[in-house]
Amino acid sequence: MDAGEEARLIGLARNGDMRAFGHLVDAHQPAVRAFLRRLVGNYADADDLAQDAFARTWEVLERYDGSSSLRTFICGVAFQYWRRARRSQSRRQAREDAYAELADTESEPPARAAARLALRKAMDDLPGDQRAALALCLGQDFTHAEAAEVLKLPLGTVKSHVTRGRARLQAALGVTEKAS
Repeated sequence: MDAGEEARLIGLARNGDMRAFGHLVDAHQPAVRAFLRRLVGNYADADDLAQDAFARTWEVLERYDGSSSLRTFICGVAFQYWRRARRSQSRRQAREDAYAELADTESEPPARAAARLALRKAMDDLPGDQRAALALCLGQDFTHAEAAEVLKLPLGTVKSHVTRGRARLQAALGVTEKAS
């Protein structure tokens, strides 16, 4: 969707047009869901958070000032929902992770399933802001500046989180960087 069409749909949605907002959701849902799936590590919980984030975005759409992309704005809303839900979600997370691990391993070769589980565990062990920065920049191809806006962190902090988080993941997974 080009910027002009997006601006037109935002204008209609601000005037109460649910169909226009539905087109915006359709356009941005894959990015938001993928970001949350990488951040949360659990598809069901991530999809629930995405749904909550889109519902909240509908409520606060008049606050969107166009200074960033709508994708960035919605991911920011989603990130705030994740931060608020993180504590109460821990018990449910353990139950859902067990199910997801079974589903993942049934359709994958054992080596790939083991690598996926190791990566999920390594991501879970990262501090929340670092995990979110990696999920956005490495998993979703957000620029550092876009991630900084979503996470409401300084640009240098996001760059540091990405560098240190990548190093921690590599160490946890036993991966060494090849010299150029």
